[in-house]
Amino acid sequence: MKSKKMIVIYGVLLVVALSLMVILYTVSRKVEIVLPRDFSEIVNSGELNIVTDYNPIGYHVSGDTLAGFQHGLIKALEQDWKLKVNIFLENSLDKNLQGLKQGRYDIVARNIPVTTHLRQQFGFTESINLNKQVLVQRKPEFNDSITPIRQHLDLAKKTIHIHRDSPVILRLQNLSHEIGDTIFIIQNDIYETEQLVMMVAGGDIDFTVCDEVLARKLAKEMPEIDVDTDISFTQLESWAVRKDSPVLLDSLNAWLSRFLTPASTHSLSHRK
Repeated sequence: MKSKKMIVIYGVLLVVALSLMVILYTVSRKVEIVLPRDFSEIVNSGELNIVTDYNPIGYHVSGDTLAGFQHGLIKALEQDWKLKVNIFLENSLDKNLQGLKQGRYDIVARNIPVTTHLRQQFGFTESINLNKQVLVQRKPEFNDSITPIRQHLDLAKKTIHIHRDSPVILRLQNLSHEIGDTIFIIQNDIYETEQLVMMVAGGDIDFTVCDEVLARKLAKEMPEIDVDTDISFTQLESWAVRKDSPVLLDSLNAWLSRFLTPASTHSLSHRK
């Protein structure tokens, strides 16, 4: 009788132990432990993980080579720091920053509009660019002679299409409060900013918002669009690192201060 009871007890304990192992394994798969990885750890590993976005200004294919402002900076950093740089492409800023938090990337190398909210979560380099957001709409000759919007008050009750999780959303929400009326924001899960601009040009949507540098480049290729209405003030744009990588941030700032001279930045977009 006792032996049967012991067998039952052992069986129950075995089931409990196996259940705990399954639970612990499941939890370990869901929780990503980010080990500290500052400049010394990066140097010791010999590799630097950088994520950037693909667009006509920062990183793109030109003929049979890669080009763009961010591409030029990244390649120069790789050469000067004598590290192997692993470049990841991801257009979603939200996914970029999430990957940075989780330790998949060491640097988010794209033009990030620095806000107070983001500064509380990440470390940002000194300003790499000055930029602002502009409204993208059609010119009158491509829009039934409708005059383009020039005053923010005229955005009341208008619908603006934005890529999901874009930092522009916060600015539009604040602008809605400023004018005391609703600006309808549709977040698009499929198309990036460049595709949304193309949709404006083609008449599929009426409005989107784009940073001025990219907008003016696209306007040269799409004569239908008007990009002369500012949505934001001039903003600082920087690269991002984790808060627990202060030495990496200092090293980046020191390198950028030496590298970003008028002579060097002139050729960045053509650097292979």
